Amino acid sequence: MNENALLVLNFEEVRRRSIKLWTAIPAEAMDWRPDPEAMSCKEMIRHVLEGEYLYYQILVKHVGETTIESHNPYELKVFTTINEELEFAKPYRNKFLKFIKSLNSNDLTNIKIDRSDIGYIRYLGDMLLRIAYHESVHTGQLLDYLRTAGVQRPNIWD
Repeated sequence: MNENALLVLNFEEVRRRSIKLWTAIPAEAMDWRPDPEAMSCKEMIRHVLEGEYLYYQILVKHVGETTIESHNPYELKVFTTINEELEFAKPYRNKFLKFIKSLNSNDLTNIKIDRSDIGYIRYLGDMLLRIAYHESVHTGQLLDYLRTAGVQRPNIWD
C-alpha cells in the first residue's frame, strides 16, 4: 500500500466513524450544545464538512491548480438533515479524495502549505494528516456532547 492509499484509507475510516456517530444523533438533539458559546451538534457537523471543503481549496491553491472555487457553497446553505448534508458534501469529498490519489511521494514531502497567516507552515503530507485529525477531534467532542446530554452513543470502535 503506498502513501496515497494509506491517506485515503485514513480519511475514509475517519469519515465512516463520523457518519456512524452523526446518524445516531436524534433530530431533537441536533441543536444541543453544552454551553451558549459552544457549537451545537449540527453546527459541529457542518463545521467538519465545510472545513474539509475549505482545506481542499487551500491545498489545491498551494499545488498550483487553477480550479479553485470562487465561492463557498456552504455559506448560504441551511442545515436540514444529516443525510442531506452528506449528499451535498459528496461531490466535494470525491474531489478531495481524487486530489489525494493524484499526489506522489515528492508532493507529500516537498510541497509546503503556508498558513503563516494563522501561525504555521506544513508539508502537504503533514497537512493531510492534520485535516483528518481535525475531524477526529470533533468526533470525540460530539461523543462527549451526547454523553453529557444523556443521549445513547454508538460504538464507533468496531
